[in-house]
Amino acid sequence: MRAVIVSEPGGVDALELVDRDAPTPDSGEVVIDVEAAGVNRPDLAQRMGNYSPPPGVTDILGLECAGTISAVGGGVEDWQVGDPVCALVAGGAYAEQVAVPAGQVLPLPAGVSTVEAASLVEVACTVWSNVFMLAGLRPDEVLLVHGGGSGIGTMAIQLGRALGARVAVTAGSAEKLAACRDLGADITVNYREQDFVEVVREATDGHGADVILDIMGAKYLPRNIDTLATSGRLAVIGMQGGVNGELNIGTLLRKRAAIIGTMLRPRPVAEKAAIVESVRENVWPLVADGAVRPIVHATFPLDRVRDAHQTLEDSSHIGKVLLTT
Repeated sequence: MRAVIVSEPGGVDALELVDRDAPTPDSGEVVIDVEAAGVNRPDLAQRMGNYSPPPGVTDILGLECAGTISAVGGGVEDWQVGDPVCALVAGGAYAEQVAVPAGQVLPLPAGVSTVEAASLVEVACTVWSNVFMLAGLRPDEVLLVHGGGSGIGTMAIQLGRALGARVAVTAGSAEKLAACRDLGADITVNYREQDFVEVVREATDGHGADVILDIMGAKYLPRNIDTLATSGRLAVIGMQGGVNGELNIGTLLRKRAAIIGTMLRPRPVAEKAAIVESVRENVWPLVADGAVRPIVHATFPLDRVRDAHQTLEDSSHIGKVLLTT
């Protein structure tokens, strides 16, 4: 089968399309014939040598896919050969086939094509697990999403709005902010021109954000804490703005606030299966009802993986970038 790897870390030219042996399923696994795979920021970090696969995971890139089950391992009862599915994987999605633990497989949401489904899994699992399962966003609370035009951002806006929250976002262009408003964002901030702390405070009459979903890390840490409401929760899921930041413990204590730091990829299979099941129960019905929809910016064939990475690296996209086999 064809697959994408990185032999030496670097820019988009480091991406190589190679031939690999097709996988066979171990006990508890299925093999999916991949029709589409999502391109995500961690893939770029892995390409540049900043995010190694967890121990025992393939060096083939890719964290989510959609396609058709072509083989089923021992002990798997919920899936059959021929089932159309999408899946969360720890690696291997940039390929024509991938082996996946059965607990990380989802049916296609009603009304969503196979290609579109490849755009949903990683962002749905990330947003649902962090914003709702961990940070506990409730109806009528304020959710601030950094990077509102990204795949994570477009999913967070829709889920927040669908479940009754007031959503604020940051983004770097008028086009992206307009797209965020179309998806349901109530408060929009151009981070190149405005201070999100001031805008969110003013828009909420001084209340601030009850939950913040942050992809930036160190760069935004002090201002995120300033933006939090009393009993607010900051969920840090990315480090695009660095890893070492200054934290005012006094402000954190005074606000009785919490900081949550999580990564999805290295979690044990059982934990990821629990997240996937919760997404199936809570998010997939919203997709079927049209309250949440896939936002696909562009699709590229597997042999144009370098163009796909460049699109994400340029931050010119709104929603997800996909690869198709």
